[in-house]
Amino acid sequence: MSTYQIDASHSGAQFKVRHMMIANVKGEFDKVTGTVHFDEANPAASRVEAAIDVNTISTRDEQRDGHLKSPDFLDAAQYPSIDFKSKKVTASGPGTFTLLGDLTIHGVTKEVSVKVDELTPEAKDPWGGTRRGAAASTRINRKDFGMHFNMALEAGGFLVGDEVDIHIDVELLKQA
Repeated sequence: MSTYQIDASHSGAQFKVRHMMIANVKGEFDKVTGTVHFDEANPAASRVEAAIDVNTISTRDEQRDGHLKSPDFLDAAQYPSIDFKSKKVTASGPGTFTLLGDLTIHGVTKEVSVKVDELTPEAKDPWGGTRRGAAASTRINRKDFGMHFNMALEAGGFLVGDEVDIHIDVELLKQA
């Protein structure tokens, strides 16, 4: 079993959600931290814990970022972190895995399935450390996590879509 820390300065989480039922709006969180315990010989023994700092959200629009941090959505003052804790890890192919775990957003915890699309081989860094990378994704319904804010549109439909695609890229630093 190898233990890795998520290198926050080389990791991030992105999301996209439908806006006005016509286009996707994307955003990102700049600070992802956590620990990965990975057993290459027995992936089922592996486990992942990760946290996303809600206050690092950026959609390239300060007013929208402020609204997303408000109680209408993420309520960053009360819930400053989005947390994931795996319960089951299953190999699904070479370098790919499915993580079943608890995702907590806005104070609500739901079980989700996260697909790890890529786990790179270990590589030595210039400072003598050992690193690897991973990319993972999932889709959630924001209303399942208590984020019900919306506005009906005059032409029909709603301002904000319910389905949110989440993609995470992490660089992992092996611990001694």
